[in-house]
Amino acid sequence: MSGEGTRRHHDRAFKVEAVGLSFQPGRSVAGVARDLGIHENQLWRWRKQLKDEGMLGSETDPAQTEISRLRRQLAEVAEERDILKKALAVLSRRGQ
Repeated sequence: MSGEGTRRHHDRAFKVEAVGLSFQPGRSVAGVARDLGIHENQLWRWRKQLKDEGMLGSETDPAQTEISRLRRQLAEVAEERDILKKALAVLSRRGQ
């Protein structure tokens, strides 16, 4: 009795953590799966599932994290610019 055919259930937190590990620099899907004692194909399915649910990105991919940070920063700078433009318009009207 080798346990073949028995299915293990992994909770969502385990899946999210496993997927996150698979995106870390220097780690591979195969290596993470081996370390966690799961089949590599299972980890690929979890990655696809989380991507389809919109869960990937800032949480797991360093590039996506940087893109999100830069988008927030750009939005802040644009807002500051708009505020300064409005202040300049108000001040220039007063000077006339």
